[in-house]
Amino acid sequence: MLKRQERTPAGETLLEVRGLRAGYGAGAVVRDLDLTVVSGEVVALVGPNGAGKTTTLLTLAGELSPLAGEISFFGDSRPQRLHQRASRGLGLVTEERSVFMRLTTMENLRVGRCDIDYALDLFPELKSKLRMTAGLLSGGEQQMLTLARALSRSPRLLFVDELSLGLAPLAVDRLLTAVRRAADDGLGVLLVEQHVDKVLKLADTAIVLRRGTVEMAAPAAELRERFHEIEASYLQGGGRSDHHDDESVEVSR
Repeated sequence: MLKRQERTPAGETLLEVRGLRAGYGAGAVVRDLDLTVVSGEVVALVGPNGAGKTTTLLTLAGELSPLAGEISFFGDSRPQRLHQRASRGLGLVTEERSVFMRLTTMENLRVGRCDIDYALDLFPELKSKLRMTAGLLSGGEQQMLTLARALSRSPRLLFVDELSLGLAPLAVDRLLTAVRRAADDGLGVLLVEQHVDKVLKLADTAIVLRRGTVEMAAPAAELRERFHEIEASYLQGGGRSDHHDDESVEVSR
């Protein structure tokens, strides 16, 4: 059984966003975005490349300053940077594999000040890899290590950007299942994911972005029944932003 951390009671509002405009310089990539994440819920942001998903995530995390709108983070709407939000309970998993490639799996867990027992209960696959250099792990194992580090530090709110990028289907399923289990334990999750069919099965709410605006926002179960319509209308292409290719942004570490 997983050693679960104490988390926020289910249903508490962790993040509330109203009228968000976000982008780079004076150019807005995302316009008039509203969303709410409560504890125990997975909210999925989906859409074609260039839709503004990563721009949204980085702005809400505090890596980018919003151009307009209000972001209420744990009930506090004051501007904050990423390190301040992280200190209050935000976890961020980016599409880059955030592991120290020259350190062993165990050293990565220790450097991250993780609950190692929890991390290994979450992903037993890593138990036999503890002495292996992280650079020699498979892509799926590296992302398991990344997610285990993030979750074992007991965040209240987790942002996940393209966790499954380039991974085999079985690894994707393992990672997304772990995210869902954490949400069921009270974690709030805002998830950007390329596997729309998979994410609609685990999310509670989904928001479809296209060219920086919300095309649809509804319970994931409702959108799942309209998946083929959504795929044909909103997920096939969508064009790149004139101002920035938001899906290629790298977070400095």
